[in-house]
Amino acid sequence: MTMRPRLQFLTHETIERVVAEGYDLLSDPGVRVHSERALHLLAKHGAEVDFEAQVVRIPADLARQAVETVPSSFHLYDADGQPTVHYGSDDVHFDPGSAAIEILDHGAKHSRPPITADFVRFVKLADGLDALDGVATSLVCADVPQEVADLYRLYLILLYTRKPVVTGAFAVETWGVMRDLLVTVAGSEEALAEKPTAIFDACPSPPLSWSEITCENLMDCARYQVPAELVSMPLTGATGPATLLGAVVQHTAENLSGVAIHQLVNPGAPIVWGGSPAAFDMRTGTTPMGAIETIMIDCAYAEVGKYLGLPTHAYMGMSDSKVVDGQCGFESGIGAVLGALTGINMISGPGMLDFESCFSLEKLVIDAEIVGMAKRLVAGMAERETPLALEIIRQVGHAGNFLSTRHTRRWFREELFIPSPVVDRDFRHHWEDKGCLDVTERAHQRVEEIIAAYEPSPLPDEVTRELEAITLRAAQAAGMDRLPERR
Repeated sequence: MTMRPRLQFLTHETIERVVAEGYDLLSDPGVRVHSERALHLLAKHGAEVDFEAQVVRIPADLARQAVETVPSSFHLYDADGQPTVHYGSDDVHFDPGSAAIEILDHGAKHSRPPITADFVRFVKLADGLDALDGVATSLVCADVPQEVADLYRLYLILLYTRKPVVTGAFAVETWGVMRDLLVTVAGSEEALAEKPTAIFDACPSPPLSWSEITCENLMDCARYQVPAELVSMPLTGATGPATLLGAVVQHTAENLSGVAIHQLVNPGAPIVWGGSPAAFDMRTGTTPMGAIETIMIDCAYAEVGKYLGLPTHAYMGMSDSKVVDGQCGFESGIGAVLGALTGINMISGPGMLDFESCFSLEKLVIDAEIVGMAKRLVAGMAERETPLALEIIRQVGHAGNFLSTRHTRRWFREELFIPSPVVDRDFRHHWEDKGCLDVTERAHQRVEEIIAAYEPSPLPDEVTRELEAITLRAAQAAGMDRLPERR
């Protein structure tokens, strides 16, 4: 028997009120949808649509029926066809955050735009961190045109790791190219639908709006059975109510509208109840992802998703610090641990700084240790033996020790999370003998060690050639002669 710790912010009654208000908002004031295809789809199924204003009033019954057709669980697979990430129940997984437009080099105070070589180093590092269950298209490369930046990230991911991918498209047209890349690795559209290797974020625009790009991407995901992840992003007091529960209500309405659109395209297609809200800082005008109120909203909306029987996701485990420092550690640690205790299926955030805009490889390594501890925490305490410990304590008695016992050899590795050398648990004199390195310096050493030890698992040559051909065609259409060097 294992006793798993859990965290709960909302009562059952409060969740019911949140959901009821979310359904009410779908019909009054309704949702603005900047997609003719989606508006016609909703109208066909009984929603009241003002095509001129692009506002749709979605009946609560229509949205409820859509929620009922969503699978309560599904898997993401690695490139070898093995189920790696389980969306559902209280299973907890982690992947790096996204999508950073800056990268922070070790020892630097100022960030810079990332390029292809930075992305390759990131993927090699993420591939070697066992604590991370998936990878993400975490950096936006500045050495390719923005018209192809989204698909180019996915191309690099597919070349350098077998792990499943959390990604997203920046345009209507590029979603199809990204699907082609995934199909090339999977072997066919049917194989990709049967064993999906990627999930696409779809972000409504608060308050209560859907852009054409995001809405079209969402419908395309449903059509081709590629998992989608709803990412509602209300900012308290700015693009959402100032109260935390008010933000959860708006999040609920926005995600419910996304579920309705998605399931009307293809009932039963996989979709995840996710988000990236923030507690807006009225002093600075910033969106602190490490604020405790942001974390509270994340955990609360995940409880709403679980109440509805849907898989869950959140952007957590991030920091608003500009460098890898103490603030970076405590903000990321609190978010990762509370998200895990809530049982959120996929927590995206490791590696991220500066309001989700900057990435640090050293932070990713440190966060992997936090993730290991968080996973150990939610694994709980197990009753390994019956009686619990009477026999071994009596055997050792008053004057003995437990170090040499078979009982210790049997259980200590299963009971304890053993961190990498990034976490300092040594005596002070040993630490001094090793150069008095702080956690960031130790993390940098581990970054270089993992990247140096990277062993590729190459795709078949014909698959690699086709991936490059697809990406090059898109790049040439955007004005490039050739793809950047990857070293």
